[in-house]
Amino acid sequence: MYFTRTELNALLALYSRHVAKGEWRDYAIGHEPGMARFTVHRHTHERPAFTFVKLAPRSANAKPDFLLYDSDRKIRQSTSLLEVLSIFDKKVKLLST
Repeated sequence: MYFTRTELNALLALYSRHVAKGEWRDYAIGHEPGMARFTVHRHTHERPAFTFVKLAPRSANAKPDFLLYDSDRKIRQSTSLLEVLSIFDKKVKLLST
């Protein structure tokens, strides 16, 4: 299992935006049978801040699953990587008092 060029470009674009903000510093890519993993780190020697996982389809006609973990907690799952990445596009709203 591996990330396609389009998927990797989307992950690296998100990574670059957070590096520019000073939030992320390092990343790693891992491949195993049935799974690809992209991890981002706030500091080089820390545990991953977030892990993006691509799982092999369960059947020949199925799409792969994409999962997002915050440390060890799964926070999003979809068959669309862009839907998983959209969690980082949420704007913070100011509440009036």
